Amino acid sequence: MPRFLHTADWQIGRQYGRFAPEDATVLAEARYAAVERIAALAARESIDAVLVAGDVFDAQAVSDRTIRRLFNALQGYQGPWILIPGNHDAALAESVWTRAQRLGAVPPHAHLLLEPGVRTFPDLGFAVLAAPLTQRQTHDDLTAWFDAAETPGNLARIGLAHGSVQGLLAEDIDSPNPIAADRAARARLDYLALGDWHGFKQIDERTVYSGTPEPERFRDNASGRVVRVDVPGPGRVPAVEPLEIGQYCWLAWDERLSVASDLDQLIGRLDCLPPETVLDLTLSGAIDLAGDRRLDQALSVVQGRCRSLGIHRAGLRLEPTDEDIAALRADGYVGEVLVQLRQRQGADNEDAETARAALAILAGLLGDLAAGDAP
Repeated sequence: MPRFLHTADWQIGRQYGRFAPEDATVLAEARYAAVERIAALAARESIDAVLVAGDVFDAQAVSDRTIRRLFNALQGYQGPWILIPGNHDAALAESVWTRAQRLGAVPPHAHLLLEPGVRTFPDLGFAVLAAPLTQRQTHDDLTAWFDAAETPGNLARIGLAHGSVQGLLAEDIDSPNPIAADRAARARLDYLALGDWHGFKQIDERTVYSGTPEPERFRDNASGRVVRVDVPGPGRVPAVEPLEIGQYCWLAWDERLSVASDLDQLIGRLDCLPPETVLDLTLSGAIDLAGDRRLDQALSVVQGRCRSLGIHRAGLRLEPTDEDIAALRADGYVGEVLVQLRQRQGADNEDAETARAALAILAGLLGDLAAGDAP
């Protein structure tokens, strides 16, 4: 009974330009660490082979060092790694795969299936029908030939492909390369291991997207997993189990603050975030000066504890109460400026965010003066 780990979309070499350099570096390194965890899991679970359904690399132009580091990460599992190219690392005449071969970086137990065809593993009880991408995009279903492909009757038929199952995925799928929704049934496959959708998704009892093993987007799509697959034998339904393996948890929060209890709840949630969090926080609504200071303190603590925190405050108005203004002891020209800044926050243009920032700075300075903390 063959047992596999199915994974895909490693995107090795991915850059995280939207993040601070120190966070970008750590998130890029996490992709290598995910492969090492997959290797350790495969060794621990007595896996017969690891199926990698494309987009191993994020781009053709990754460095030689990146290529070597990736194949070094496979060493924790000495069984077969069976890899195909996807749309990011298509098997062009000159590609990241041909460079890897010239470098001598590919270990003997890594099987690069760079052309369509059947590869049999008789000692392990299965045959792989591979549909690698040889160009970034195609309008043809590269798995169509599976239907007529012959394999030994005593071997499980395992399909390995990268693309979009027609009619069942969101429109923003990473690549347009089509795959028939009923391919597993038509081709008599015992299991069809797919890549391209970055979250775990089971199309039917034999057709599965594993998703990327390390999350890299703010999308709740069950990423950060690999799939353990037990095939009882040719023609029998496989047992499919997704296993959590990702390190970082990517969260996108859209929080509207209207009353004091909203802020209390937000701070409570922030306090519970684990260190492995990558949070994108969008704030809207209104907050008074005392609340703004509490919020700044809470966000400062989270920035020091979590992996990354992105904050978007353009939609959050700073609305000092009469008590706030009185406590600032602002009169005369300074008081007039405060009033004008409060009004300009309501403008629907770039000045609103500038006015909010200026109001926060001025209120902070006046608050320090009132407390005797400033010279």
